[in-house]
Amino acid sequence: MASLRESLSVRNLSKHYGATRAVDDVSLEIPRGRFVTLLGPSGSGKTTILMAIAGFVHPTAGEILLDRAPITPLPPEKRNFGMVFQGYALFPHMSVAENVGFPLRVRGIGRAETAARVKESLSLVQLGQLADRRPQQLSGGQQQRVALARALVFQPALLLLDEPLSALDMKLRAELQLELKDLHRRVGLTFIYVTHDQEEALSMSDSIAILRDGRLVQEGNPDTLYERPESRFVADFLGKSNFLSGRVERVRPGGFTYTVDGARFVQDHAGAVTPGSRALVALRPEKIDVLAEGAVADNATEGTIAAWSYFGASFSLLVDAPGLGRLQVVVPSWRCPVEPAEGRRLRLGWSAGASVPVRDD
Repeated sequence: MASLRESLSVRNLSKHYGATRAVDDVSLEIPRGRFVTLLGPSGSGKTTILMAIAGFVHPTAGEILLDRAPITPLPPEKRNFGMVFQGYALFPHMSVAENVGFPLRVRGIGRAETAARVKESLSLVQLGQLADRRPQQLSGGQQQRVALARALVFQPALLLLDEPLSALDMKLRAELQLELKDLHRRVGLTFIYVTHDQEEALSMSDSIAILRDGRLVQEGNPDTLYERPESRFVADFLGKSNFLSGRVERVRPGGFTYTVDGARFVQDHAGAVTPGSRALVALRPEKIDVLAEGAVADNATEGTIAAWSYFGASFSLLVDAPGLGRLQVVVPSWRCPVEPAEGRRLRLGWSAGASVPVRDD
């Protein structure tokens, strides 16, 4: 599909509703052709930012530029952006082809060109064989594909997606996540996607912007955000983390030693720490090993299984560790050295590089 590919700049964007700051001084640079996700809990400002980009919300301060040209004053219809919402917003009295062709009709595109573009757009979402059906004859996933085809048919500058998969069941969501990522690769458009689903963001995005209370708290590619969160909020919101809080005992090249309730642990990736300062460390559940008898690790502690669950490929354990509190541990079921049981004692271990120091917030 031939299309424009534009870069987008959001500069110092704010939106206030009385004393409420829905968006507070957010800046984003979105290069051409990227899949960028705005991720955050309810009320974090992600949809307000998307609506400001679309032109449906006028910002209190800041500006939005498309290829360095200001578009903040432009109404939505002048921005040439495609939009896909959670609700499919399809016309029930129109066929699939008529729904997809509607944006072209209102733009005065001729019948022959409209038919060709509709056919191309439906082919992109693999629905060409359903062109004559009505929306009520389609499944939820098929209706969402029609909404995508309609958003792409007029060759938009970029595509804005506001939680488009949230109304679908888990299996269908997983399938459409893969299809959306593949569609992005094939059309080469900039996608700006809003979700509160962390796994959705991790699986599809080139870049993720994490928002909290209207502010941008961290931005980066998915693996950087997951492996190197900067704050407790990011480590806890993007995936799951255990948090160990202690005191820095000694700083060494590339890391430090810290103590928690008298137990000593080592940590790589020092950052700006000094002896005697507080250390807060995030440790992902899957980076903790259940140690076999005689095994050693950089860091080790004993604990008792308080609860456990079986997920086929893995066990999820809740382990009470003296001084550390309750730790969540995820271990592959095929290589777990102990049989999980409530009350069973075990040893846990992790490497000095498995955890990461984070800022408390």
